[in-house]
Amino acid sequence: MRASFRLGRIAGVPVGVNWSVLVIFLLIAWGLSASQFPRAYPDRPTWAYWLAGLAAAVVFFVGLLAHEVSHAVVAKRNGLQVQGITLWLFGGVAELRGEAKDPGAELRIAGVGPLVSLLLGLFFGGIAVVVALAGENGLLLGSLAWLAGINVLLAVFNILPAAPLDGGRLLRAAVWKATGDRTKASVVAARAGWVLGALLIGLGLVQFLVGAGVGGLWLALIGWFLIGAAGAEERQARMGTALRGVRVADVMTPQPQTASAEMTVADFVDHYLFAYRHSALPLVDEGRPVGLVTLDRVRGIPAERRAATTLGEVSCRADQLVLASPEEQLNDLLPRLSECADGRALVVADQRLVGIVSPSDISRAVQRGSLRDQPVGSRH
Repeated sequence: MRASFRLGRIAGVPVGVNWSVLVIFLLIAWGLSASQFPRAYPDRPTWAYWLAGLAAAVVFFVGLLAHEVSHAVVAKRNGLQVQGITLWLFGGVAELRGEAKDPGAELRIAGVGPLVSLLLGLFFGGIAVVVALAGENGLLLGSLAWLAGINVLLAVFNILPAAPLDGGRLLRAAVWKATGDRTKASVVAARAGWVLGALLIGLGLVQFLVGAGVGGLWLALIGWFLIGAAGAEERQARMGTALRGVRVADVMTPQPQTASAEMTVADFVDHYLFAYRHSALPLVDEGRPVGLVTLDRVRGIPAERRAATTLGEVSCRADQLVLASPEEQLNDLLPRLSECADGRALVVADQRLVGIVSPSDISRAVQRGSLRDQPVGSRH
């Protein structure tokens, strides 16, 4: 999930927000301000409801950020690199590079998030009790009680034993510990995620049909997301097994054809387009990669503008490139590659371009790895 804008760094980890957060933020603020608070605490000014609703929504997202930061901090302490944290429509995600080295590390990384949410719920609940004992029975108490409940609910939901939830990671750690097989553990957790997603879709549709309205549809939407994410995790687990031990240098196309960022799109189309076998062309400056242009990017430029447009203007910029070293494990590159809009990585040694990795290179490597892992008698 890509961040639409960056908030800065927390504990040395870049933190970003996707635009979809605005949707759930407004839904939460509107639900509290226009419905829940007026029902529970009538005869207050409208501005007071909105102030309480907006404040509660902001604090909720701060707690959600604390949940993800805890994953990142523990992951770093267990030897993993953290590329960033992104808040989005369905909560947040800490983007980890690599895999936990053992089931214990997996358990610590996955378990700390729900624990933080639970502690936040107990913290807000404790303050709510103190406020109630002090005689306050208004919007402050309502906001604190809601924050306590939503954080406990978040902790409980996240420990459900189904990928991609934290509980799915805990299930994977348990199966991994019991069997010694990380791939089997990942598949079990992913299939549990598929089952949970299907149950949520069914429950959501039933609620919608009996009059629950948007709440039922939201539950079904969460279920649909879980099924998609669980399926992706299972595919990634099987792919990881097929690519285990494969280096970037083993699959890359070495010494790819390159071009200058100053070349015009018209010159490229007229003289170079049909001479290349590949649909992506690295742009270099004295051997250093400065961009990547694809046929899709070129196709988006109208014919009348091509003579005045350079490849550098339509390429993936240098700061957006996915770079890899020849000795890097291909499994470590895949998560970064999946976040790249162009789906390709440039391979660099001593800051100079030495190769390119494309989706077709990955597919061939997976096919070879799958064949390698088959028992001899099952090959045809």
